[in-house]
Amino acid sequence: VQLQASGGGLVQVGGSLRLSCAASGRSFNNYDMGWFRQPPGKERTFVARTRVNGDTDYADSVKGRFTISRDNAQNTVYLQMNGLKPEDTAVYLCAAAWHEPFGSSLRLVSTYRNWGQGTLVTVSS
Repeated sequence: VQLQASGGGLVQVGGSLRLSCAASGRSFNNYDMGWFRQPPGKERTFVARTRVNGDTDYADSVKGRFTISRDNAQNTVYLQMNGLKPEDTAVYLCAAAWHEPFGSSLRLVSTYRNWGQGTLVTVSS
């Protein structure tokens, strides 16, 4: 599966953005999907993920502000970001992992085999 992320941009503190990640190819509904972010000069970290059944998980830093969702008919996963803070500034990347009932943690970068190119989110204070 190939992934294309979009929706990033410049936003003020407290603002909102919705990121999209469009997947090409078949069997999108067999992939667990994740969002990660990478601030300039820092490591890539987990933001949120959704399993094939719609179950979700979030990093503590975004819980209550971000919402991940998927539309299997459109082969797209979304990340709705509200209440943005300067520390949310980063390149946001979507990733896909073939669903395995007893697979590795979906919070790990290494679990994902397919990555999009990333979209930059800048939150100005």
